[in-house]
This record gives sequence, C-alpha cells and structure tokens, in this order.
Amino acid sequence: MKRATEFDDLADPTFSADVIVWQKQHGRHALPWQNTRDAYRIWLSEIMLQQTQVSAVLGYYARFLERFPTLAGLASAPSEDVMALWSGLGYYTRARNLHACAKRVMIDYDGVFPGDPALLAQLPGIGRSTAAAIAAFSSGTRAAILDGNVKRVFARTFGVDQFPGLKPVEDALWRRADALLPVEGIESYTQGLMDLGATLCTRSSPDCGRCPLRQRCVAYATGRTAELPVRKPKKAVPEKRATLMAVVHGGQVLLEQRPDSGIWGGLMSLPELDGHQALAGDATVIEEVVRAAGAFGEVEETEALLPLVHVFTHYKLHIAPYRIGIAQRAELDSRYVWWDMARIEQAPLPAPVKKLLAQLETPGLFN
Repeated sequence: MKRATEFDDLADPTFSADVIVWQKQHGRHALPWQNTRDAYRIWLSEIMLQQTQVSAVLGYYARFLERFPTLAGLASAPSEDVMALWSGLGYYTRARNLHACAKRVMIDYDGVFPGDPALLAQLPGIGRSTAAAIAAFSSGTRAAILDGNVKRVFARTFGVDQFPGLKPVEDALWRRADALLPVEGIESYTQGLMDLGATLCTRSSPDCGRCPLRQRCVAYATGRTAELPVRKPKKAVPEKRATLMAVVHGGQVLLEQRPDSGIWGGLMSLPELDGHQALAGDATVIEEVVRAAGAFGEVEETEALLPLVHVFTHYKLHIAPYRIGIAQRAELDSRYVWWDMARIEQAPLPAPVKKLLAQLETPGLFN
C-alpha cells in the first residue's frame, strides 16, 4: 500500500504543465542571462533581481560583466570597485554579499558553483529561493522557488487569505511549491512562474485575460485580485534626519568610508554631523556644522543646499546638506579621501548622495 505524503493533497501535475506550455509560447526568452548554463552569469542576475525589477537591472548587469567577466575577476577585485559599480541599485548588502560569495566559491569550490541548492543556500547572499533558481537554470536541478512574484501568483491562484510573510503561511506556501514541481521541464517551469508574476500577475492591474491559470484562480473567480495577496499590516514609518557636509576644496569633495555594516555599508558618503537620528525640530544647525567642519580644514564659507528626503525599507530619512568651502586642508586619517568632482560619477556613493552632489555642479563653484 502506498504511504501518503504531506504533499499528496497539494500535488497537481496540470498546474506545472499549464505554466510550462505558457512559458514556452509567451514567456521571456531574450533576457541577457537566459539561454546559458553559466552559473556565474545566472547567479549574478539572480542576486541583482532580488527586490529589483528587470528594467533596473539590465544596465548594471551589462556593466558588471564588462568589468568582471569571470568569477575569479570579481573575487579578486577591490571592494570599492564592486561597490562603485553597484551604486544606485540599492540594497547594498547584496553587493557586499556578492563579493564575499565570489571569494567563497573560489576558495571552497575551486571557482565552480555547486549544483546542490542546499550548498548554494549556505553561501553569502543566497537564500533558499535564489539557490533553487540558480540550481534549476545552471544544472537543471529540481527545486522549488518562492520569491515575491511566486508568492503573489500562489496567493491569488489558491486564494490565500493571510499575509504571505507570516511564518506559518510562508511554510504552507513552500509545501505547495514543492508539491507542484514538475518531473521534467524545471527550467521552463521556474522561468514561467517568474514571468507570470512579472508580466501578467502583477501587483496592480493584473492581465487575467491572458493568464494560463485563470480557470483555476480563486482570486479571479471571486473578484479579489485587488485584495490578494493580503498586504502586510501597515505600521507608522519612523522618520529620521541626517546632516551631511559637502566639504569642498580645489575642485574636490571630501568623502568618508562608511562601516561595512548598517545603512550604506561599504560605500563612501559625505561626513555626517550626527548620523541618522530620530527626527527632531527644525532648529538651525549652521553653527554646529561650522564647528564640526573645522576638523577638516580652515572653514572659509558655508551654504545650505536643497534638502532631500530618501525612503529606506524601514524609515524615511530627511537629509539636510551643507556645502563647506575650506581655505586649507587638515591632515585626516585613512577613512577620508579627496575625490575629484569631475569624476564623481565613478565614486561608490549612495544614489541620494550623488543626487545631492549634483547641486555642486555649478559653473565657477571651485574658481
């Protein structure tokens, strides 16, 4: 007598068959990381695509491969070069993990990514779903993915009435993802789930009329595509402030290396007066700025720049920037570097800081 498994009530071969047929006819086939078994290129794309849309990744992917065509080249590169190329793509922990992972694969696996998802998931920056995708596309390994797009497809198709981020709900989705795996065609199935979530079963305005899962979709049948998946309960977004100092002299701006951990970890930035602090009143801080800037040289002039607001995952940051012109530079430690404004685009800076520094590109500013 056949022993029942935890997946028996979830298995449905027609589900994967519908996804595979649709992907082969209507899915994406011309993305630069497709049509290859090169685990390096597949891994690079999967890390970049974490929480980031394809359109935003394309340019970064091409530039990374141009600068680092091989895993060995990436592993041996200076960290500042890696961070500079990543600048603007966001979620900078990914870049630090990318570099660390490249080094680990070179040392532990002689430069060859393992095909076992369990081993891949032990590497920096590679979680369970990303490991499965890399293994499926590079080695044809039969393993389930469950990224944000797939969670949305499953939540609508199977009528999941709870927030998918809750641990019990996510565990149930993983069981379903494992149960629905096809015996053959894992590459097309995996890509198909990604394509469905990215092109048809989108967060807003899903194109249900062209979806191959429409006939089995609970959300479509009950008119709840706008309600599912259930959104994360809203919490008040904390607001913080930071005072940044653009210290300039002789056509250069002073940059400071940030710690490897924390916000903008591993990147360079402008010196901060007080770090990211809880938002307080709008008291003028010009005297504090002048006093703090005295550590970098003889302050000649100070000017308030246009403020910026930058939204992180967990809080909103109000940036109060100041331009400080100095007449003579002080001796500084190795955390600091004077960077030519003419090549500021090459600096490993967070996007909002680059935007801030664009205000300094005024004719005659450094004359």
